[in-house]
Amino acid sequence: MPLFLVERQFPGAVELDAQGVADIRAVNAEAGVDWLYSFLSADRRKTYCLYEAPSAEAIREAARRAKLPADKIIEVTQVQPDLVG
Repeated sequence: MPLFLVERQFPGAVELDAQGVADIRAVNAEAGVDWLYSFLSADRRKTYCLYEAPSAEAIREAARRAKLPADKIIEVTQVQPDLVG
């Protein structure tokens, strides 16, 4: 399945608890999207998330349903430095 990097900018600091994660995962599952992991900026206002999804549009739909921003969605490939050479 394709991998996508999603950049999200929030108006305030991101605070996410276990219930919030469960809610996002439920919405993602309905859209066929799998949230793999995220990085949070030092000011907690921007996230960079890695997803497996059938398309960028599936991620946009999940974001709309979860009421989350999806400012940039970029299809990416994975490179593992220890396997290159």
